[in-house]
Amino acid sequence: MTATTPERQAPGSPPGRRESLSAVEVPTLLLILVAYGGWLLVTYHYRSWPFWVVAPLVIVALTLHSSLQHEILHGHPTRSRLVNKLFGMVPLSFWLPYERYRATHLVHHTDERLTDPIDDPETYYWTPAAFEHLSAVTRGIYRLQQTLAGRVLVGSFWRIAKFLHGELRGVLDDLPGLRRDWLEHLLWCVPVILWITLVCGMPLWLYVVALVIPANGVLLIRSFAEHRARPEARHRIAVVERSWILGPLFLYNNLHSLHHLEPKVPWYELNARYRATRERLLADNGGLVYCTYFDVARRFLFRAHDRLPHPTGRVPERPA
Repeated sequence: MTATTPERQAPGSPPGRRESLSAVEVPTLLLILVAYGGWLLVTYHYRSWPFWVVAPLVIVALTLHSSLQHEILHGHPTRSRLVNKLFGMVPLSFWLPYERYRATHLVHHTDERLTDPIDDPETYYWTPAAFEHLSAVTRGIYRLQQTLAGRVLVGSFWRIAKFLHGELRGVLDDLPGLRRDWLEHLLWCVPVILWITLVCGMPLWLYVVALVIPANGVLLIRSFAEHRARPEARHRIAVVERSWILGPLFLYNNLHSLHHLEPKVPWYELNARYRATRERLLADNGGLVYCTYFDVARRFLFRAHDRLPHPTGRVPERPA
């Protein structure tokens, strides 16, 4: 099925020429079935399979599910926001409501504000004044997370705790729509909890500590070096090439500069699109490119990716 409404420019096509999106993206639908089906199958065998088999398979399923949620909130696999939401909102990892993820992530796609300590909800940068107001211990914990090892090992816990703390404050302050989003999310958590505990016989604490948090750590490998504070907006968005293992698990969001440039391109077209436009993309992003995640680890496993106080305090506003 093909759309009649133009959505994106084809790779290598001149300005103004557009390519139609599929009305229903079959590869994404099949992957959704694989992710949910795999999660159900492996968790169901918790009591009959060794945990050293169950754990990595569930971690892979949870990581893939999170990558699919990212794909879905960008308008895939159908043109219906409601249908897409039904595919994405089942909270297999519990802590991040789909609607909250969608709202904050779409704000993050305001590329002119990327890395801004206030305007970018996914930034790790701080205004210098706010960073100085943190306790020495808190500053140390944040600095530790500027290394890849610290981001994965400490950040996998810290990110969840920090997010939930902020959400609790928002709920108590009755921010618009927040209570509704959380109520809907908690209702969807109930069948997931019942499946894990009653059907599979897995302790809930074990699922969270041994599966959800490590899966979050895997996802933090992807986001660790995606953005860097630079004067030009396009220069702030990195690319990680030749990622044959983690790339598919992240649905090729490692080609992050391309994703920000054309966020409507589905995951299964990203590689071909990147190959067709690589030279232009790397010139456009100032050469912020890594050769595999091993390259990222070689550079930053125990060294800081950047300083936490934003180098200009805030991202400067462009002149009107």
